[in-house]
Amino acid sequence: MNYYAVIDTNVLVSAMLKYDSIPGNVLELVISGIIIPIVNDEILNEYRCVLKRDKFHFPKETVDEVLNGLIDKAVFIVGEKQNIDLPDSKDMVFYEVVMEANKDNYAYLITGNIKHFPFRHFIVTPRQFIDILLENN
Repeated sequence: MNYYAVIDTNVLVSAMLKYDSIPGNVLELVISGIIIPIVNDEILNEYRCVLKRDKFHFPKETVDEVLNGLIDKAVFIVGEKQNIDLPDSKDMVFYEVVMEANKDNYAYLITGNIKHFPFRHFIVTPRQFIDILLENN
């Protein structure tokens, strides 16, 4: 069974900082094709900009490999503008894309900052997502 998900940047960063972790498991599920990542150009640009920050010390080759692997499996969706205030305006693109994706397919937004989004049953933490996956398999 495949799951569609918008992956918040903080989950990707956490996965790369510590691959042997719950966020790392989420990234592994993307790489294995169980999670189909949903992205758009703005999300990919944020991934690239954040992962290349000097403070993380991620090798360029590793960043490129992770992003290219994600892009190869991704579904691209342009989200419709949402009339909602979020604590961090940079999160809006993730919310817009998951809302658009949910018009046609059931999709999750996986984030480490769940409090930055309104309560919706499809907005989950990495741990909650893994629990959902385990319940359904």
